[in-house]
Amino acid sequence: MTDTTHQPTFKTVNQIALGNRLLRRKDVEQKTGKSRSAIYEGIRQGTFPAPVPIGGKSVAWLEEEVDSWIAHCLEARKRQRLENCPTPLRMTTQPQEQRA
Repeated sequence: MTDTTHQPTFKTVNQIALGNRLLRRKDVEQKTGKSRSAIYEGIRQGTFPAPVPIGGKSVAWLEEEVDSWIAHCLEARKRQRLENCPTPLRMTTQPQEQRA
């Protein structure tokens, strides 16, 4: 008879980050177009991914999280364009200028 019990698997930080590139702050600035202060303000407000410590006082960002943030911004832009799109009613009810 074979033993069919399963051992629980735990992912280590290294396994989670495996395949994810780490970006330093300058790389994040270049990829997002955000300044250093805007990055840290976004982190403080919870609107931008937080960095992960990589040793000493050094930090880095997971490229996958930065890419997800960029994708979220693009989706928000698409939604905003749809919300601001003029309807035919709005276009026809605007008064026309009278010529003298």
